[in-house]
Amino acid sequence: MNKKQGSKSCDVLILGAGPGGYTAAIRAGQAGLKVVIVEGEKPGGTCLNVGCIPSKALIHAANAFQNVKKCEQDNPLGIGLGGGSARLDLSKTIRWKDGIVGRLNKGVEGLLKKAGIEQITGWGRMLDGKTCEVSVDDGSTLIHAEHVVLATGSISMELPSLPFGGKVISSTEALALNDVPEKLVVVGGGYIGLELGTAFAKFGSDVHVVEFADRILPHYDKEIGKVVLQSLKNLGVSVSTEAEAKSLSEDGASLVVGLKDGSEMALPADKVLVTVGRKPRLEGWGANSLYLTMRDGFIAINDQCQTSMTDVYAIGDVTGEPMLAHRAIAQGEVVADILAGKPRRFDPMVIPAICFTDPEVVSAGLSPEEAEAAGYDVLIGQFPFAANGKAMVAEVETGFVRVVARKDNQLVLGIQAVGKGVAELAASFGLALEMGARLDDIAGTIHAHPTQGEALQEAAFAALGHPLHI
Repeated sequence: MNKKQGSKSCDVLILGAGPGGYTAAIRAGQAGLKVVIVEGEKPGGTCLNVGCIPSKALIHAANAFQNVKKCEQDNPLGIGLGGGSARLDLSKTIRWKDGIVGRLNKGVEGLLKKAGIEQITGWGRMLDGKTCEVSVDDGSTLIHAEHVVLATGSISMELPSLPFGGKVISSTEALALNDVPEKLVVVGGGYIGLELGTAFAKFGSDVHVVEFADRILPHYDKEIGKVVLQSLKNLGVSVSTEAEAKSLSEDGASLVVGLKDGSEMALPADKVLVTVGRKPRLEGWGANSLYLTMRDGFIAINDQCQTSMTDVYAIGDVTGEPMLAHRAIAQGEVVADILAGKPRRFDPMVIPAICFTDPEVVSAGLSPEEAEAAGYDVLIGQFPFAANGKAMVAEVETGFVRVVARKDNQLVLGIQAVGKGVAELAASFGLALEMGARLDDIAGTIHAHPTQGEALQEAAFAALGHPLHI
């Protein structure tokens, strides 16, 4: 049977339907541009399909299971199970998670359709800066575009000595397990490894985290890392820092780990979850057919997300750190506006980062160490959740909110928090920094009581030298 080849033209071709790609498509479509978006898998990208959303679903299920298990014993809330015990059917949990992902996939498809976007499911390969060949079920299609937006995302990094396969898995496979591994070794103590490691520990796995750096969460400040480390220990998670994952043992039953003193230890493992970072997806879509300037292994862009090629833009993980969905979404909006003739630049004051461990972590702007390293004389205010009424009644008293500000003019430089539920404070942290808030602005804003958000105002009070509830 002969395969067909067709061709079509458009104003904008977007390669990749992840958060950045589909956002750019919707905004460009709303502006009246003719847009074609090409995606080889389901819309939503890594974040929706095998990243942010499914991992948070698993974390929610793990928290719910842990809360039920707490009721098996005597507890201050007086809630019991009447002699019963909590049970977990992970395969059912995974089906529930997949159902949520499926609903969101259809939601993205619906939004694209509403904006008049032509969606092509197939693997696109750039032939030059204006032309893409897309392999589809019954042949191929050539797409000619005035403008191209590269939104190809990123993939999990492998360790040469621990290639993915068998018991060595990436976060993608971890999110599709049907059984809880009895012994799980997590290689990498960053946010991905700790989020999934914490979830499986709550499901009942014996978890051991191996981190090459001298502490977990090395990209967050030490004080935050200490709070998370203590929580991991309370949960029964073992942590080895300054440790190198070398290879599986000869019988494949253990992970061989090199220690700082030169010795080795073997960690029994049913699964080895490797989470040592992500790298840009640069293969399989014709990047070698384009003349793109690279920077540190990523596609180099300017403040309008333009690459070194005329009319070729790039957004999201393929353009560098931070590899966060909300960065890609913001870049997608900027590019669409530019293509619609609006003057825009991508120059955010802050991009908040969140780690959905237990407790959660939010970091926006500069930490105290970063501010001082940048030459600022700073004021620091910190308020513990142990003194917050809402945190007490919700049994989430671990952690704090911290504000970092310039001493000379009280301009807020950074806000950090660690504690249960603090992810929902990220928007207010980012807004304060983007709007150029000063300590008096935060302190003078009435914060609703009783909420954990009051801790932000209390931290500002503390930085100003007149703390209220501590």
